[in-house]
Amino acid sequence: MSPLAGYLLETLVTLAAVVVLAVLVLYGARRVGIGRPTGPLELVGRLPLDGRRAVYLVRVESTVYVLGASEAGLLKLGELDSPSEPSAPAAAAPKFGDVLKGVLQREPARKPVTPAAKEDGDESS
Repeated sequence: MSPLAGYLLETLVTLAAVVVLAVLVLYGARRVGIGRPTGPLELVGRLPLDGRRAVYLVRVESTVYVLGASEAGLLKLGELDSPSEPSAPAAAAPKFGDVLKGVLQREPARKPVTPAAKEDGDESS
């Protein structure tokens, strides 16, 4: 075996061992509970505004904070002292399948006949 092939084989075996070790460590950490939220902090809601901006509702004990997130960081926009849950949206968004069925069941739109189109048709006959 050439030295290059031996070096390549050793590199691939080492890479596979590192990947297997990383998967085992992450699996073990998840089983133990590392990375799970603890304490009085709870994310109540999130409203994405665009790709890099969003508004968050975060509950800390009985206070709900309104936070704005952007490229510049987090900014406290306000707070709510109400311990109750924020109101849910009035109506749930329709499912994609339902919208698609509605669109497919409609008749195709007919072109309106304009006076110019009638005149063109009369001249050709």
